[in-house]
Amino acid sequence: MAQTRTPAKFYAPLAAGAPAPWREKPVRLERMIHFVPPHVEKVRAKIAEMIPQVDVVLGNLEDAVPADAKESARYGFIDMARAHDYGSTGLWTRINALNSPWALDDVCEIVAAAGDKLDVIMLPKVEGPWDIHYLDQLLAQLEVKYGISRPIMIHAILETAEGVNNVETIAGSSPRMHGMSLGPADLAASRQMKTTRVGGGHPSYGVLSDPKEGEQRHFSQQDLWHYTIGRMVDACAMYDLKPFYGPFGDFSDPEGCEAQFRNAFLQGCVGAWSLHPSQIDIAKRVFSPDPNEVAFAKRILDAMPNGSGAVMVDGKMQDDATWKQAKVIVDLAKLVVAKDPEMASVYGL
Repeated sequence: MAQTRTPAKFYAPLAAGAPAPWREKPVRLERMIHFVPPHVEKVRAKIAEMIPQVDVVLGNLEDAVPADAKESARYGFIDMARAHDYGSTGLWTRINALNSPWALDDVCEIVAAAGDKLDVIMLPKVEGPWDIHYLDQLLAQLEVKYGISRPIMIHAILETAEGVNNVETIAGSSPRMHGMSLGPADLAASRQMKTTRVGGGHPSYGVLSDPKEGEQRHFSQQDLWHYTIGRMVDACAMYDLKPFYGPFGDFSDPEGCEAQFRNAFLQGCVGAWSLHPSQIDIAKRVFSPDPNEVAFAKRILDAMPNGSGAVMVDGKMQDDATWKQAKVIVDLAKLVVAKDPEMASVYGL
């Protein structure tokens, strides 16, 4: 069984003088994590106009960056981090995997040059709590060395079979843990799944209706990732982390993207990756609560100010459990309004 620090030491800084770990995670709206390639200068030139449009800007250093561009991507991220005020928009980076020749320099050089601007490091191919422990200790040492006043958080990507198997211990491995994302492409390869798609369903994966004489059987496509998302959401809920759907790689299929994002939202995910500008509005639409749901949730909260007992609203019984559901929806709506003020009239807030 994997060992973790005792409760007395769990929140102790891992280096003398390092900032105290988060006991309550920062409240941020993160409907989409928007990936940008920092080694591409014309993309960096658009960061200023992008910041108010998205909830998180992530400088990607790993997959999709050629080996000969790894260093320029790292320096490009440092440049874009230092050049802008990100305000309420999160600034993240996805570093290279820990078994790569670039990961150590990614962490050390970025924290040294822009650690005070960085909110989250996304760590790819996490296989167990040992990966988080390594990065946790290293970040504490660097925060002391460079005078970083707030702890940089860690976001794990589930993209190996071993990582999925260890998802609960990964979630509970460190107070730096921000959340987790599904990494379907690498996970499919790790599991030897027979698909080349990046996220989404597969036309051959489904169920047939029961045979009936004289009737054609109907085929219903199913979700390849339902099980994994369920495990990830449960692990995140156990430790108050944020679960995310990862990439949807077919930019030519916005309807498929929206359906996949919505399934993840209904299962408990708070956001998804956007790899193309067209996916930003899809994520906003999906991961912002429905106005009718917000209106009904507000009525529940108004009818049960202290969250206890039971009341009838539109002929339906509401109790402390549905009060909690309503509060989740209204709190999310308030975060949306803070980022997108035009939604205040839509939500009546």
